[in-house]
Amino acid sequence: QMADEFYPILSKNQNTAELQIPEDIQIEGDAAKLARVFQNILRNAAAYSSPKTVITIRAEEMAEKVRISFENMGRTIPPQKLSVIFDKFCRLDDARTSETGGAGLGLAIAREIVLLHGGNICAESENGKTVFTVELPRKFQKTTAASLENNI
Repeated sequence: QMADEFYPILSKNQNTAELQIPEDIQIEGDAAKLARVFQNILRNAAAYSSPKTVITIRAEEMAEKVRISFENMGRTIPPQKLSVIFDKFCRLDDARTSETGGAGLGLAIAREIVLLHGGNICAESENGKTVFTVELPRKFQKTTAASLENNI
């Protein structure tokens, strides 16, 4: 659904999204908050992808968790930016205005939501390929639910 909703943003630079997600994959969590995580990551992938490239979204089941990755081709994120990319107000391109590039909060919010779900989020970038990976436990703890409502 999200890939379809992003069609206008993706088509602006003739990008596409390819889903490699098993239909029966399931995790427990706050659906609205997790959608926000994936929207923020996909928005960044669309903004920084080279024109006419594919953004690949994969999900795989592991023993106790699910791994979701977003892979795009574009400029390599420098190591010094990768180390702070999930910090509040971090923006890859300081020349971009908030009208086009946002305030630098999307990935910080994504990290907070993922952590409150008991998961992990990271980014790797090399040779023009950038991959954001989110790992979430299959089971959502009730104590985490209260933290989500109070903190996000």
